[in-house]
Amino acid sequence: MTHALSLRALNEAVYAVFDAQNSHVGHLKRIGAVWKFKAVGYTAQGALVPGGGPLTHRHNAVFEHPDAADLAARLLVD
Repeated sequence: MTHALSLRALNEAVYAVFDAQNSHVGHLKRIGAVWKFKAVGYTAQGALVPGGGPLTHRHNAVFEHPDAADLAARLLVD
């Protein structure tokens, strides 16, 4: 089954999050005992905008563990 979001491990405490079009939309970071979604966006010139992008309204959402299906179910809700 294909999820609308995918995860790519950067290290043991950080995953990059990509949407269905393979655009980078954030990071999932382990902070203490929880995982937090950190939204990102990009300017027209390609500069990173922390807390921005299409999932800015879900910035700092908390998760128990990295799971693409769980992220998609919770982050892609209107």
